[in-house]
Amino acid sequence: MEKILSRFFVPGKTFWMDEYEKDGGYEQARKVFECFTREAVIEEVKKSNLRGLGGAGFPCGMKWSFVPQNTGKPVYLVVNADEGEPGTFKDKYIIRHVPHTLLEGIIIAAYANNVHKAYVYIRGEYSGPADILERAIEEAKKKNYLGKKIFGRDYDLEVVVHRGAGAYICGEETGLLESLEGKRAYPRLKPPFPAVVGLFACPTVINNVETLSYLPAIFKGGAEWYAKLGSEKNGGMRLLCVSGHVKKPGVYELPLGIPLREVIYTHAGGIREDRKLKAVVPGGLSAAILTADEIDVGMDFDQLRAKGTMAGSGGVIVMDETTSIVEALMVTMRFYAHESCGQCSPCREGTGWVNKILNRVVGGEGRQQDIDNLLDICSFMGGTTICALADGAAMPLRSYPQKFRSEFETYIVQKKSNPLILSELHTHGVHSRGGQREFHKV
Repeated sequence: MEKILSRFFVPGKTFWMDEYEKDGGYEQARKVFECFTREAVIEEVKKSNLRGLGGAGFPCGMKWSFVPQNTGKPVYLVVNADEGEPGTFKDKYIIRHVPHTLLEGIIIAAYANNVHKAYVYIRGEYSGPADILERAIEEAKKKNYLGKKIFGRDYDLEVVVHRGAGAYICGEETGLLESLEGKRAYPRLKPPFPAVVGLFACPTVINNVETLSYLPAIFKGGAEWYAKLGSEKNGGMRLLCVSGHVKKPGVYELPLGIPLREVIYTHAGGIREDRKLKAVVPGGLSAAILTADEIDVGMDFDQLRAKGTMAGSGGVIVMDETTSIVEALMVTMRFYAHESCGQCSPCREGTGWVNKILNRVVGGEGRQQDIDNLLDICSFMGGTTICALADGAAMPLRSYPQKFRSEFETYIVQKKSNPLILSELHTHGVHSRGGQREFHKV
């Protein structure tokens, strides 16, 4: 199977400038400067069907075409490396192993959008990857790939690494912009959209690390080649982060549209200890849960949306038959209650109420009415706030009780009769391992 980024994922190894150049590194950026107009670059990216791989899945080339060029203001490029979605850890691998691929993608995107200053907003916990990226930037400056008159052309480009402080809300693009400007990361009302009024009130392109890292491959192999690697309207490959109850958790580079069943049973080795599959979260913790009977679905943005869930950030969290869905939801909602910025009442109050209800249920004091109360609160959260955090919380909040209602009902009865008995799998917290969050057994 085609490997573009993951062929460089060698444990403990970073591909620095010398090795990257030997593999043809920065040749595609040079070719773009020599052979393409900026408009032609955008058209090539449109033809490739490259989607935004940070979660939204919006067509990358179309997003670039919205950026105005005649405002008299500078255009900025902001790279979203604030990888805070639980179950997602792909961007960390790219920065750690192939930082120059990201930088080459940044150069191509900057040229296409007439950008002369780019910011990489990286989550504060990624101190090691941030150090690697800063070293790679210095290497690129010495080769004149960044800085003044890059590639010997009359074009300047500066790349700045900005370290965040661990807030999930900074992964939302306008919250990220607020943080970059030195303010509290309250997401902005839209419109205006960042493409028009973004960083420092200037036109701004915001792309995810993985999205930009595929640009060199597109210009090496051609847009048509890249589009054919994936499914209809979902071009190319993507990195899927598979965690949870599988035999071989890790990062897998697979074509968009590959069946979820194949991801779990072929690439990730199947369920640990050969137990039965119970449920899967297909696109990071914000995605609606899928039951074991729903995994014959293609892993792309359109097919998963048709199933009532989303491809999101590519975080595939697998749960086996020993999992308590009630406790998994409790952990999920505790995360959102903690990470809500508090700006919007439906999100601030809704996640807080839900967190209290679920903790009461797990503590053995639940009521059957609590199930309907959860769904009722959920109906007031989605689509009522400035950013999508409440929507992200509402998807699991709605799908877990709807698809596993009988388990919620039984759990409440059994816990109430003997609250001291813990379930076999008590999901007591979301634990972070360098960006990877996993369910753990007690």
